[in-house]
Amino acid sequence: MIWKPHVTVAAVLEQDGRFLLVQERVSGKSVYNQPAGHLEDNESLIDAVIRETREESGWQFEPERITGIYRWRQPEQQQTYLRVVFAGRGLAHDPACTLDDGIEGTVWLTAEEIRRQTDRLRSPLVMRSIDDYLAGADFPLTLLADID
Repeated sequence: MIWKPHVTVAAVLEQDGRFLLVQERVSGKSVYNQPAGHLEDNESLIDAVIRETREESGWQFEPERITGIYRWRQPEQQQTYLRVVFAGRGLAHDPACTLDDGIEGTVWLTAEEIRRQTDRLRSPLVMRSIDDYLAGADFPLTLLADID
């Protein structure tokens, strides 16, 4: 058997100094995360982040750049995640959108409000990607290529 990491995407969406987070229930605990999820078979990374943002928050997301590509080993389950984080803008919100199972709702928090709740973040990737975004990390979408 060949080892493979879990490939995930996440969206950093900022409006008026606040970041969109989803509140979700994981292993019985309520945590904060960016709209994020797994890449599906035959799906581009860009399509995945657009889909996951809509499914988890009801927001139509337009990715504009890549904030970072992160490898993280989850200590409890000892699973490795490879996450591509996109920064972009919210085009429209559909409040009637049915959110994914486990999603309890969405919140808009400042970076400082998020930093004060690091014990409630789903992973250290949440704060790291926001910090990188605030530091100006900016890679073009053309960094990614889908080869058929």
